[in-house]
Amino acid sequence: MVLREHGGPDVLRMETLSIPEPGPGEARVRVRAVALNHIDIWVRKGGPAFHLEYPHRLGADIAGTIDAVGPGVTAEVGARCVVQPGVSCGRCASCLGGHDNLCRYYKILGENTQGGYAEYIVVPAVNLAPYPHPDFTFPQAASCLLPFLTAWQMVVHKARVQPGDTVLVHGAGSGIGVAAIQIAKLHGARVITTASSAEKLAQAQQLGADHVIDYTQVDFAAECRTLTGKRGVDAVIEHVGGDVFASSIKATRNGGRIVTCGATAGFHPSIDLRHIFFRQIEILGSTMGSKADLLAVLGHVAAGRLAPVVYRQLPLAAAADAHRILEERRGFGKVVLEP
Repeated sequence: MVLREHGGPDVLRMETLSIPEPGPGEARVRVRAVALNHIDIWVRKGGPAFHLEYPHRLGADIAGTIDAVGPGVTAEVGARCVVQPGVSCGRCASCLGGHDNLCRYYKILGENTQGGYAEYIVVPAVNLAPYPHPDFTFPQAASCLLPFLTAWQMVVHKARVQPGDTVLVHGAGSGIGVAAIQIAKLHGARVITTASSAEKLAQAQQLGADHVIDYTQVDFAAECRTLTGKRGVDAVIEHVGGDVFASSIKATRNGGRIVTCGATAGFHPSIDLRHIFFRQIEILGSTMGSKADLLAVLGHVAAGRLAPVVYRQLPLAAAADAHRILEERRGFGKVVLEP
């Protein structure tokens, strides 16, 4: 399923391409499931940050089997695997220091390099990661990757969540929301989360959220102040942007932290800087996480402490419909394509 131009969901088209061959240090994966992320929508719509080689294939979150290996690779052909969605040079100071997502050559599968909307993909062998749980379906395995990796860095490394903290997680039904609720609870936090329907709020509580807020009905910042005795939350996990980002400042305590990884509702929030410096609020940007972080996530998934949520499974040919589901925020959890 490829792009040859930017636009709406209908620019996605099915084509037959040659099967790629792995080179030295590479492996070919037979894709059995690829989960959608908002980055798929951003790339499809287009923008100055995207430099695509057409035909371009979207898709960062891949689960499948190792189909073939190139020279120098010892991975077991036929084994189930997932794919680390970030590709880096492996040689710079950031990569060698365990911060590969800070590599200046860092790419995300399906963004500025080819992704997994296909039957096969060739990736660096270092991007092969262990299958998270023997009982998982391929769609479940594909749903454990980019959002959990991103949320892990946000909650653990950036927000530095500790037992007893109160954490506000926006968008409970999103991939980031599903992951961040669980990771914050894993680290002993009290979690407040937002969503737009009673059904999504109930599902968030099942994941472990302590308090839920329907942001279409009440002012979430004021509600957070009430729930914390006017103190404010210790940390905000934010991926919405726009007015949500601006209001999150009001929800945060003096000296608290706001971690942002996206801006689905707008890139240019209007904020009062006095709230930032007078109240000493930290605003931290975050993108993805390291390969080591993904291994930590998969370890917790294997132990049953973190779990993916799959909302809908569709065939690869229905990619346009899958994009519409994600854009319209219809479900709770991941939308997954099966080639």
